[in-house]
Amino acid sequence: MNDNVENEAPIQNEVPPARQPIFNAPTSVLLTIVLLAVIYAVQSLLLPEGAVDWLLFNFGLIPLRYATALSQQGPQLYWTPVTYSLLHGSIQHILFNSLWLMIFGAPVVRRIGTLRYLLFWILSSVASAAFHLALNWGENTVLIGASGVISGLMGAACRFAFPPSKVRAHPAHRNPRLSIREVFKSRTAVAFIVFWLAGNLLIALGLPLAGDGDQIVAWDAHIGGFLFGFLLFDLFDVKPRLEDHGSAEDDPLQS
Repeated sequence: MNDNVENEAPIQNEVPPARQPIFNAPTSVLLTIVLLAVIYAVQSLLLPEGAVDWLLFNFGLIPLRYATALSQQGPQLYWTPVTYSLLHGSIQHILFNSLWLMIFGAPVVRRIGTLRYLLFWILSSVASAAFHLALNWGENTVLIGASGVISGLMGAACRFAFPPSKVRAHPAHRNPRLSIREVFKSRTAVAFIVFWLAGNLLIALGLPLAGDGDQIVAWDAHIGGFLFGFLLFDLFDVKPRLEDHGSAEDDPLQS
């Protein structure tokens, strides 16, 4: 008696792919954007005009303040070189900065960590303010916005995100750190720096590239922040230099 035996294929339980977050950025970057958005929402939706003027006077960077005798002013000069970076003048301003913060803040934060990121924010804000003050000494204007800090993050990213073509590519934050000389051997890095400088030159000539054309853009603060991040990134980075970097395992995180 012949039994017919049917060979059934084993049932495989398919594991659904992991859901990817909508915003693939470090928590500290997302929280920074939330903080900037909350501050702007309170400033633009809740505060009356007089209170907004008070906010800008007490937390914006005013060059005239630093050309005035200490006996004739309050303590705002001590904190405004940092707090101005948390204020914004329009929805276009904060959206534009948030976009670039997502792009360049993410790989830098993944590389140096949250604590160093916070320190970097503070010091790059001060560096941007100092460069702006040097070129606008004594002027009765108000500087606000995170663009100087974000320019610092761009400068920092140039030290590792664009390796020379002969170097094996990794996720951006896993690349070896390049010396300043080595950066200029990377065609991608050089092209980025040239276009970035050209864009700020156009802004300096009164040709804004995006946003409200009626608002003055502090291109000098951008330059100060970029130079800080580009020249002093070594102080924040704990990764090995190019010549000390050996083979690395694949990193599941993507920048």
